[in-house]
Amino acid sequence: MKDRRRPSFAFFAAFALSAFSTSDCGKKGPPLPPLVKLPVAPADLAAERRGDVVEIRFTVPATNTDNTRPANIERAEVYAITAPVLPPPLTLTDDQIVRYGTKVAEIAVKAPRNPNLTADADDPGDEVEAPEGSGLDQGAPVRAEEDLDLDVLRPVDLPASAAASKDGHQPEGPLLGPFGDPPMRTYAAVGISKRGKRGPMSKRIAVPLAPPPPAPGAPSISYDERAISVSWKEVSAPTTDGRGKDVLPARVLGPPRPEIAYNVYDETHPEAPLKLTAEPTSDAKYSDTRITWGEKRCYSIRATEKIGGGTVESDPGPAACKTLVDTFPPTAPKGLAAIASEGAIGLIWDANTEKDVAGYVVMRGAASDGTLQPVTPAPIQETVYRDPVASGVMYTYAVVAVDKAGNTSQPSARATETAR
Repeated sequence: MKDRRRPSFAFFAAFALSAFSTSDCGKKGPPLPPLVKLPVAPADLAAERRGDVVEIRFTVPATNTDNTRPANIERAEVYAITAPVLPPPLTLTDDQIVRYGTKVAEIAVKAPRNPNLTADADDPGDEVEAPEGSGLDQGAPVRAEEDLDLDVLRPVDLPASAAASKDGHQPEGPLLGPFGDPPMRTYAAVGISKRGKRGPMSKRIAVPLAPPPPAPGAPSISYDERAISVSWKEVSAPTTDGRGKDVLPARVLGPPRPEIAYNVYDETHPEAPLKLTAEPTSDAKYSDTRITWGEKRCYSIRATEKIGGGTVESDPGPAACKTLVDTFPPTAPKGLAAIASEGAIGLIWDANTEKDVAGYVVMRGAASDGTLQPVTPAPIQETVYRDPVASGVMYTYAVVAVDKAGNTSQPSARATETAR
């Protein structure tokens, strides 16, 4: 008798899977595009105008957009374009900045030998080969400059298609900002891969191209034991058209010029001036607490104006220098007390608070005379002293503080005592 049991569900499943596999055997789909690694956008972009020079700073990318490292980067490029800074949707795209702008700097960067050999962010540092080449290290700070000339001041003549937004909207009227606004120059940086592909662009920084304020004159420098005081004469924006003193001051149409503020620079090393003011100060004075005796300090001042959302800084004024010499004596010691004992008088006093006090000189004299002479041949560092003297004689004491530069204080208040 034949076995007429129904085939099991497993049988049908196996049959279907076999048919499916057979029908697809040898069939090829479209190839998947290779994963292209691109560097992240350069970070920390800053652009500061000083006179007719714009200084651009940023950090070289060290990772890719997929958070792997090292970055597939061979160079970094800086672009600038003089054009109105318009709100969305009329903002220029990254492609338009590259196409219509100017490449103002190109910086070589150490690149990986094989860009596809990367490590994840949490992998050990020795998982992959280090980038190679003669360029800057990945993650290094970059500094570049652009000189502003007449060509830079001219706005780029954008085609109508470039001025339109992505939805095709055309702005009405000329591409100009509000009345009286100066032209703006926008800066952006981008990393370029080994195959010449651009990564995402950095943020953009717009710098006003208005004339800078005049440079201040040389500052005056004075100091005491606590701080260096730097002061200068305030400057004002030009009020004539340059044709002579007999011409009436021009009346500027539009908004008034902004208030002038100042940045203070340490010019002790002129090849690398150090800006001391975190923000421009409206006061024509500055206090520098970095006192180091014997050092030479030089200062210069730059005037600044905030225009169109950015800051314009003048050329540096002439520097003034001064060598810091300690001519300031310490304060007189306080709390001197005399304690009589058998054949001696003990002295005690409060320590001075100045950091440069080298020691103390004990002075003694006969009570009837009033003239005091040093008892200690050299300054002592302790604030106690035992003076062996004859019994029954009254003596008067005072203490003088001496600093490391040899300056001596006024004598302390006197103390009188008689040894037993």
